[in-house]
Amino acid sequence: MAPAGPRSGDAIFANVERVNAELFTLTYGATVRQLLTDLEEVEEVNKQLDQMGYNIGIRLIDEFLAKSNVARCVDFKETAEMIAKVGFKMFLGVTATVTNWDANDTCCSIMLEDNPLVDFVELPDTCQGLYYCNILSGVIGGALEMVSMKTEVTWLRDVLRGDDAYEMQVKLLKQVPEEYPYKDDE
Repeated sequence: MAPAGPRSGDAIFANVERVNAELFTLTYGATVRQLLTDLEEVEEVNKQLDQMGYNIGIRLIDEFLAKSNVARCVDFKETAEMIAKVGFKMFLGVTATVTNWDANDTCCSIMLEDNPLVDFVELPDTCQGLYYCNILSGVIGGALEMVSMKTEVTWLRDVLRGDDAYEMQVKLLKQVPEEYPYKDDE
């Protein structure tokens, strides 16, 4: 039997077991609040959220590849489109668009149309430096590292910080060659 073809984010999202969105949002909010209490410095919380996301991303890529049946992306541009169109829909139920490519196709912006992590959230004045959704940038960075792409993911705009949209910049730092643990000819 031939393997199934690639599936769209909508098709995967329809068949994936989900947790209640409000429970997920409130649990994430409680996690961020606890980090703010424990670490006290907003910049340290940003780093911790990014690291948590990275740890999730290095594991989430396996599920993405197993359930989406996508072929290996040929370049960074195709990879970014796959993240926006399939990855965000599959795991968060939202769509994203990829814009603002640089001339070398090594840097782009991912714009989220909606962000379920920020439902019920208002940042107090003491948290103005907080990138509340920094976990998402870590997830993208971790997942891309597992497919041999070293990236830098930063937030450019965030509605919680007074901007008009959610925008992440994804910059390809280097394409890491795949290394195999042994040679077949020995």
